[in-house]
Amino acid sequence: MPITAFDLTTVEIITIFAAYLFAATAKGITGLGFSTTCLPILVFAIGLKDALSLVLIPSICSNLVVMRQVGQFKSTILRFWPMLLATIPSLLLGLWVLSGTDGATAKIILGLVLLMWCSFSFLKPDLRLPSGLEDRLAPISGICTGFLNGLTGSQVMPVVPFLMSLHLGRNAFIQAANCSFTISSLIMMVGLGYLGLFTGSDVVISTLGVLCVFIGVKVGAAIRERLSEKTFQKMILSILTTVSIGLLMS
Repeated sequence: MPITAFDLTTVEIITIFAAYLFAATAKGITGLGFSTTCLPILVFAIGLKDALSLVLIPSICSNLVVMRQVGQFKSTILRFWPMLLATIPSLLLGLWVLSGTDGATAKIILGLVLLMWCSFSFLKPDLRLPSGLEDRLAPISGICTGFLNGLTGSQVMPVVPFLMSLHLGRNAFIQAANCSFTISSLIMMVGLGYLGLFTGSDVVISTLGVLCVFIGVKVGAAIRERLSEKTFQKMILSILTTVSIGLLMS
């Protein structure tokens, strides 16, 4: 049974809103990573299946704020629509697998996916996709990303490495990634609702969390003017690595 707002303790509620604020601040600085940063913190507080539904509305709002800032929406959709469409059925498949998976196993899979993401981000390999392969690999990237998203809630693998391999401009890269994140969150919302894991209480809590998102994104934008983005990314990755190991060991 999914938890409701009435089942949450004061500490759990404070943790949820603190996670929203922290993840939104990271989003404001880097343009990426709200769900990836927020989700593992919530998993420790309330478990993966309940955490998934609480990430959706704040994640979508943070994505839309950043997408509006960076522009290039139409050109991004025209270029990456095969990847975005391929995400949808595989995400639903991942959710179906998750519905039959116990929470402990799903948590371990999330920990492994996050460790893969952190290792990739620390190493930053110079990926360069040969000309002509983008059209073939885009749907595959969407399928793999959707399945892992449905199963774990993580939205970054392998779509972010795929987009990095195209060497897009910063704004084009952020827009393409956030389009993928937003499509995934919307489909996840429908799928979780069908499974009975997205309740009215989730809507209330996560809608209230939108305030944290707007505050966090603005704070992140202000911090970005004073703090090296690379320094902050290393801080976030160090925290996520620690959390990922904790998910595997707990």
